[in-house]
Amino acid sequence: MPLHLQFRRYRLPFRTPVRTAHGLWAEREGLLVRLTDAAEGAVDAVGWGEAAPIPWFGTETADLAEAALRDLGEWVEPERLADLPAGVPGVRQALQDARADLARATAAVAGTENATAGAAESAAPKPYLGVAALLPAGRPVLAAIGPKAEAGFRVFKWKVGVGDVADELALLDDVCAALPSGAKLRLDANGALDRRRAERWLERCADRPVEFLEQPIAPETRGADDVLLGLAGDFPTPLALDESLVGGGDVERWLGAGWPGIFVVKPLLLGDADAALAALAKAKAEVVFSSALETAVGAKAALRRALAWSGAPRALGFGVWPLFADARCDGPYAAPFIRAEDVARLDPEAVWNALS
Repeated sequence: MPLHLQFRRYRLPFRTPVRTAHGLWAEREGLLVRLTDAAEGAVDAVGWGEAAPIPWFGTETADLAEAALRDLGEWVEPERLADLPAGVPGVRQALQDARADLARATAAVAGTENATAGAAESAAPKPYLGVAALLPAGRPVLAAIGPKAEAGFRVFKWKVGVGDVADELALLDDVCAALPSGAKLRLDANGALDRRRAERWLERCADRPVEFLEQPIAPETRGADDVLLGLAGDFPTPLALDESLVGGGDVERWLGAGWPGIFVVKPLLLGDADAALAALAKAKAEVVFSSALETAVGAKAALRRALAWSGAPRALGFGVWPLFADARCDGPYAAPFIRAEDVARLDPEAVWNALS
């Protein structure tokens, strides 16, 4: 039976531009997907998904995502939804999420138990998970830690590789001193370092409360895989992959290489999150679920998977909201914990209507 496919493209300004090693990021582009299995006007169940590509991560552009959805047409056979090319992982993931959401909604309407959870999801989702607080880059980090600590955060994420390496390294001890007792600090370089600068950071991290250094080397750097594996073996501070994980093929490749560090997964960028997370669960990999700065639609799908993850929980990288100038599009407000009921209350239709 063909499914009714609709989508809406969005361009949403951030409340405050996000500063990373790639520069200032002022707005988010993407597309919302709506799936039903009945004609318009007779809809009992709806499934939602979001394509939130990040081209500099290696995903498709929003233009390519829109073209792929247009090519599918308004009425599409279910098997076509799973047969998209690997070059549009954002669209593939949006449709996978929408189909799973439609199955849940259909089961709820029918009053039957839903048995469509992904292969990597456990039977008993966790009631809540901790969240890492996102800190600003550069010297403003020092003023931001106190209010976050008073709010209850005990894991903090600081963007590095944005300014001069000597200045940032000099700040590290001040940042660590400002953390509450027992807190952990994550450093995220967004691929901005070369090998020598990465080594300087890892040397400085020793004996400091650094949980891990995330993506020090850009995946497009020549020999990046070998450099990352070498750094992971040479220093005690763990490394984490982020930009190196776009599409399930990257997950399988790094598992095959014996990656000893952490996998930071943005479910909306995986293309086939069910398969990728199943492989990670089978390997008993260390996983951190992280936001792709998506709207509440994609956040609901990603956080469902995080709450259902069977492995040992690490603080989520979802301490990003309030994020958008239009608060109707935000996910759960940034707090030290995200609860299952917070996720359940997210309303994709409200975001959809906000874009009309």
